[in-house]
Amino acid sequence: MKLFLTKYLTLFLFASSAMVSNAQTNKVKYDYVIAKDNSSKYHSIQEVLNLIPSGNVKPVSIFVKPGVYKEVVTVDASKSNILLVGENENNTIIQYDNHAGVKDANGDTLNTWTCAAVFIYGNDFQAQHISFSNQAGFNAGQAVALRVEGNRASFFNCRMLGFQDVLFLSGNGVKHYFEDCYIEGTTDFIFGAATSVFQNCLIHSKKNSHVTAASTNSIIPFGFVFKNCKLTGDSTLNKVSLGRPWSPTASVTYINCWLGKHIIEEGWSNWKNPANEATARYSEFNSAGPGANPTKRVSWSKQLTEAQAKELTTTKILGTWVPIKK
Repeated sequence: MKLFLTKYLTLFLFASSAMVSNAQTNKVKYDYVIAKDNSSKYHSIQEVLNLIPSGNVKPVSIFVKPGVYKEVVTVDASKSNILLVGENENNTIIQYDNHAGVKDANGDTLNTWTCAAVFIYGNDFQAQHISFSNQAGFNAGQAVALRVEGNRASFFNCRMLGFQDVLFLSGNGVKHYFEDCYIEGTTDFIFGAATSVFQNCLIHSKKNSHVTAASTNSIIPFGFVFKNCKLTGDSTLNKVSLGRPWSPTASVTYINCWLGKHIIEEGWSNWKNPANEATARYSEFNSAGPGANPTKRVSWSKQLTEAQAKELTTTKILGTWVPIKK
């Protein structure tokens, strides 16, 4: 009898817990739901974005059910405070395979600035559990998966997938935050002029080339800052740099990051221009793994002290904006 009651009580508690969990899940109400099937009246992400009025003040939340959404998506500069949530980053994918050199529907030739699958121009955008993908191919040249121009964009548990120039953080000095994200690519696959913090991200190289190509303006104190990230590469790679300067005053810092064997011992590239060595701002602190080699790094890069690294808090880098998962 006691055994029966124990089992019954256990099942009851489990069922009650599940009911509470489901009730909590059901409490999440989104303004729009998008699905590939007929479970929603909306089947296109851009279709829903077009419904949001310009100059919106009230936050707008959008839930995206699993599927590959093959469309070019643009968050207009007049539309802010948008939350885009996927069911799972592994099966909720926005993909378009444009690349530099091809023509768009209007007959215009695309370039690095115009070939993205997703464009974020609005401020205070957040994405969760979404993949941004451009699969134009290994030899397609510039093929951006995600271009972010708006200010205070944040990404949690997202994936940026592609080859060359995957993640374009194009806003000059605007601020972004990435947490628990996966970013892969071949050449310069994280690039641009923004100030961006990458926290607990996995950065995967698919070619002997360069991870970053920052173009930080000289008056902007911080460019790309990687914290507690892991850098991996395909097993055949052995000549990947941490970055090369797209502009002479590029700023990139790695703090407490694990670096795979694909990272070259000198660490950085001057992009075949020795003059960049006098102006590029490249630094590391406490790198670990087979790619960590502080004594062999180029002389014009910097190894931070513990005190200097502690000063580089997310608050100091991003200022008054505190990125929080909504």
